[in-house]
Amino acid sequence: MRLWSLHPQYLDTKGLVALWRETLLAKHVLEGKTKGYKNHPQLNRFKKSPSPADAIHSYLQFIYNEALKRGYHFDPAKFDANKKHSPIPVTRGQLDYEWKHLLGKLKVRDKKLYNSLKGTDKIITHPLFKRVKGDVEDWEVIT
Repeated sequence: MRLWSLHPQYLDTKGLVALWRETLLAKHVLEGKTKGYKNHPQLNRFKKSPSPADAIHSYLQFIYNEALKRGYHFDPAKFDANKKHSPIPVTRGQLDYEWKHLLGKLKVRDKKLYNSLKGTDKIITHPLFKRVKGDVEDWEVIT
């Protein structure tokens, strides 16, 4: 499971669809509707927020918005668009790590997108997150 801190605009089709599905699974975990993945490290930052369920619904809203821009038909009934959540901090080190991780995936899956992104100077975060100073997050599993 990868719940990207990066803006969904950077993801290729495969990545965006995977993010949608994985976030729906995360939503079920945070709502107590499944037994698996309860201790997945990617969920820690959501669990630490004042309202984990609201946070994941808000996260889904932005993925849905990106899908709409691309003409995809994700089901809006899968999340509550009325749930709002204040930004969750994400470290610069985490963003840098995820950026390199994404570029590695795109270099294999989508050379054209990789070539258009590899020189990007300013990485935009997923709108649920706000950038703060720091290294890679302690919940990240570094490969």
